[in-house]
Amino acid sequence: MHPYFNPARKLFLGAALCCLAGLASAQPIQLAMIEGLSGPFGNTGEAAYRNLVMAVERVNQRGGVHLPGGARELVLKRYDSKSQTEEALTSLRAAIDGGANYVLQGNSSAVAAGLIDALNKQNERDPSRRAVFLNYAAVDPALTNERCSFWHFRFDAHADMRMTALMSVLKQDHALKSVYLIGQDYSFGQAVQREARAQLGSLRPDIQIVGEELHPVGRVKDFLPYATKIKTSGAQAVITGNWGNDLTLLIKAARDVGFEGKFYTFYGNALGAPAAIGMSGVGRVLAVADWLPNVPGKASADFYQAFRARFPQPSDDYVHMRMFLMIEALVQAMEQAKSADPTLVARALEHVKVNKFGQRGFMRAADHQFQQSLVVGLMDNQGEPGVPFDIEGSSYGFRVIKSLTPEMAQQPTRCVMQRF
Repeated sequence: MHPYFNPARKLFLGAALCCLAGLASAQPIQLAMIEGLSGPFGNTGEAAYRNLVMAVERVNQRGGVHLPGGARELVLKRYDSKSQTEEALTSLRAAIDGGANYVLQGNSSAVAAGLIDALNKQNERDPSRRAVFLNYAAVDPALTNERCSFWHFRFDAHADMRMTALMSVLKQDHALKSVYLIGQDYSFGQAVQREARAQLGSLRPDIQIVGEELHPVGRVKDFLPYATKIKTSGAQAVITGNWGNDLTLLIKAARDVGFEGKFYTFYGNALGAPAAIGMSGVGRVLAVADWLPNVPGKASADFYQAFRARFPQPSDDYVHMRMFLMIEALVQAMEQAKSADPTLVARALEHVKVNKFGQRGFMRAADHQFQQSLVVGLMDNQGEPGVPFDIEGSSYGFRVIKSLTPEMAQQPTRCVMQRF
């Protein structure tokens, strides 16, 4: 049995079969997901895959992409980059050779930068086999600033946008006087620390940075030495962009050494982190996201419950609303362009507006940075006011304490883009 097969989905199959029968004769539109599906961050890659699987299913169940000449279904193919840039570039060549015109990736800004450079060259060298890059999680700000590309569209808020949302909460914590900065030693982690320093200096110059550290990505197995430094520094809070196992292991180590400060995180809301820190995280762990399960509203709750019905295992409970908005934006662009041609679709993508599941967003043509709501959540016990849903069966969820509209979350861009 396929690991993502759910018997409850039989309810949808009858309605879907009539639509898919009409799609069978049309050539499908290939989406190539290039992601680390093995190694230390394999769980983050699989989480992304689950979200994309369901987003694609929703499109196909309603009849696919409606284009002149007939509807066409989306087909999602997965390629394991092992979180390595060279592996990702090899996968890119295989995907394009296999007929893919749309590349999806996110769980590494370093890999994303390599893919952008490769696609710029590929699309210039061979216009008959151009491809568009849809980025759902690589958030180094440079990717839509100095390294912006006509062929690259980012659907996640970049690190500076996320940091601004976190700081809107941190700056109001007047008891906070000392912080420790720790992150992964690559472009994204460096960007997080750079922006944390800048915004602390601007918004809270009274806060002292008592420690600052970058560590190897995905190679640290024991974070106890780091956690010990954090505790002995006297820091009242940690600011970190860590993700995947690098975050979970850091939080576990901090709990083990008895660190009692707050964690201001980019990704502290899933992949084992809430369960790892346990009760001691209630009221102390904050996470910024484009969406959280406890965002108020029926449309949001219905969306989340549909995801949990599709993927009922607690370990599969890591939902990325932005990936669903990304696929909806792609379909909208294709239907507006009346074509699946990547150049025409890229031009249409520059102007998409999506309003779905109670969320809205729009693509900024100047830099291809999707503008969407951001929320900051505070870890709390399930059942407390504002926390109807927990995460990963942990009995802990995140109560939304700050919401920013897409207009409030915008940041200026330095992009100078060559268009096609």
